Amino acid sequence: MPEHPMLDRSRFLDGPFAPVTEEVTAFDLPVTGTLPPELHGRYLRNGPNPLGLDEPVQHWFLGPGMVHGVRLRDGRAEWYRNRWVRSRQVAEALGERWAGGPVHAGMDFAANTHVIAHGGRTLATVEGGALPYELTDELDTVGPCDFGGTLPGGYAAHTKLDQRTGDLHAVAYFWGWDHVQHVVIGPDGRVSSTTDVPVADGPMMHDFALTERYVVLLDLPVTFSMAAAAEGSSLPYGWNPEHQARVGLLPREGTAREARWFEVDPCWVFHTLNAYDDGDRVVVDLCRYEGAYDLSGLSGQGPLTLDRWTVDPAAGRVGQQRLDDRPQEFPRTDERVVSRPHRYGYSAATGEVSRSTVQVDGTFADDAFADALFKHDLATGRVEVHRFGRGATVGEAVFAPSAPDAAEDDGYVLAFVHDPDRGAADLVVLAAQDFAGGPVARVHLPARVPLGFHGSWVADR
Repeated sequence: MPEHPMLDRSRFLDGPFAPVTEEVTAFDLPVTGTLPPELHGRYLRNGPNPLGLDEPVQHWFLGPGMVHGVRLRDGRAEWYRNRWVRSRQVAEALGERWAGGPVHAGMDFAANTHVIAHGGRTLATVEGGALPYELTDELDTVGPCDFGGTLPGGYAAHTKLDQRTGDLHAVAYFWGWDHVQHVVIGPDGRVSSTTDVPVADGPMMHDFALTERYVVLLDLPVTFSMAAAAEGSSLPYGWNPEHQARVGLLPREGTAREARWFEVDPCWVFHTLNAYDDGDRVVVDLCRYEGAYDLSGLSGQGPLTLDRWTVDPAAGRVGQQRLDDRPQEFPRTDERVVSRPHRYGYSAATGEVSRSTVQVDGTFADDAFADALFKHDLATGRVEVHRFGRGATVGEAVFAPSAPDAAEDDGYVLAFVHDPDRGAADLVVLAAQDFAGGPVARVHLPARVPLGFHGSWVADR
């Protein structure tokens, strides 16, 4: 298998990952069922979407971002929009003038990984050294964002909001640094602090976790490869068996903020569900690929499972517990409990993501993503499954509380689901406390939404 294969264009542009070719705006969307009137806000999701069939993209991760959004208010689906993020390259390809703005290390990229709201901004985010892009409420591009000139370098795909302080945390990495950087952005949308944490080999840190006392760092053996960069790879990261897998605890407070590291067995983690302090220990729930991981082919050597790591600083070790051995990804929890103990988690079922379902060109076979979501009750071990039916495909789901002060799991789970009968997507709304039951509502969109990455429920304030 080539170390850095080019994608088979016909495969990449087909099936549930196939890009859409138009930007659509639609109003007063048809709904089956009844939209909860308490859902006031926008459901947004980002993902890669090449501009056309001839656009040269080496890997699924590298297509320019397209943000899809649905506006809900007063029991109505007011609008659907999808918009490309207008980097300079995208704007010029569309025959438009680039908005301009700051660029870190020459890396201007149409952020394709997540979309969040903070400090009065809607932001499309990406990792690896590029800046986020600010969008309007209607998803038009404002321009690259360095938080009013306060961000010293690049930013990150994943963030964690501490609901008590209003601070937004992120961990940024860049191949040219000898460190990763913990970045805190205050409620005012400006960087309030940065902390550099020395690391070797330039590891990819796609995600991290947050507790009330610590930033939890995942220093795992997917690292920058100069050889791959020299060969022209646009994603020059690969498995490095010489790099020790470890998890770090970086204190959030104090003057001497140095990370303490704990070794773990070789593995790869794209995403954490949540973390919290348990006395002197730290509990982290995450989706773990056992053993070596091939980023170029998006395939793991061992199984993909939902696990719990318990970091015990007194003992100097990390305990590992299997929570669910079914393949799953994109774990999420109620955002209001991030950094504190959680009971519930939601994730997307996947096929057995291995060399048997991942093509040699780095794309997924038809059964790599399944038609189901999981709900985990981590207090009882119960797992509920919601299946959408044969031919449907679903990615990440997001929890929306029924009210700001509602209990955990008192609310709704939202996800884009491809409807094979219509050849288009629905925004499906499930009652979290009747997870396996029928949807509360299905908002019928006028277009497909390709399988992508991450999104947010952005409630009106």
